[in-house]
Amino acid sequence: MQSRNILAGPYLDRAAHLRKNAQRFATALADERSRAVPVWNSCNLIIVGEAPRAALLDLSVIPEQRRNSSDLTLLGRFDDIDIFTYEIEALEPPVLQTGTRFEDLRLVASQLPAEEAGLLGYARGMVAWRNRHRFCGSCGFPTIASRAGHVLVCTNPACSHEQFPRIDPAIIVLVSDGERALLGRQAAWPAGRYSTIAGFVEPGESLEDAVAREVLEETGITVDQIEYQSSQPWPFPSSLMLGFSARALTTRIERQDDELEDAQWFSRQDLRAGRPLVPPNVSISFRLIEQWFDAGGGPKLREILNASASR
Repeated sequence: MQSRNILAGPYLDRAAHLRKNAQRFATALADERSRAVPVWNSCNLIIVGEAPRAALLDLSVIPEQRRNSSDLTLLGRFDDIDIFTYEIEALEPPVLQTGTRFEDLRLVASQLPAEEAGLLGYARGMVAWRNRHRFCGSCGFPTIASRAGHVLVCTNPACSHEQFPRIDPAIIVLVSDGERALLGRQAAWPAGRYSTIAGFVEPGESLEDAVAREVLEETGITVDQIEYQSSQPWPFPSSLMLGFSARALTTRIERQDDELEDAQWFSRQDLRAGRPLVPPNVSISFRLIEQWFDAGGGPKLREILNASASR
């Protein structure tokens, strides 16, 4: 099996079949070995240092009034202990344990042990989902957590609608004409950064259809030979990135919407020379570019970037 993308992998036992068992939740809550990973302002708590780690908190640090099935979500078994997550609802940064700091997971995931990065991504995604579904989408009544925090149930007896965690499928594709890769940039990105083409899948659309449509809309390029490469959970807040490669049938770039500020063809020689600035290696976009680049032979993209960074 090919190596997994960051944030992916069987990093814990979700034990989904036990979520209906209220006693299972109560037992985990009473177990002094159980731990929690908090989320504040969409950031995860990290133990800082030369080798950052995820901060796994003793449940006793959680306010007693929040140690319940309404506020906590039981993620599953991680390294043989039960792990909960919860949101710290405060405008100002909470008081932290010495040596810890809340960080944007996108910035530190590649520095964490892979299993811990995945765990924190899962926690962030669940907290974001619960935060955005506090009210029933059918009748507007408040919702209450059920099944270890993985279902939100409408409190209106006449409705009782159940909401489950949802993810938004998005395609991301490395388009090549053989010797060049098609990359685009958004205006908000750092100067010089370009990335692969991406977009959300629409209702009634296959993944392959979404690839062809997004590339055409954003660059005017038509493609075929669309092939799946790998996927990556992207809980920022709730996407699943589905990575593809595709062959360009045309080469003239004509942007048809304003999603991208610019789009260009780049050769492997361009990337060897440091142009453009590629996405962070935490992203599946980097991996797609890396796979295409390395297939050309010679020094690997990571070797080139690491050598450049050490100068």
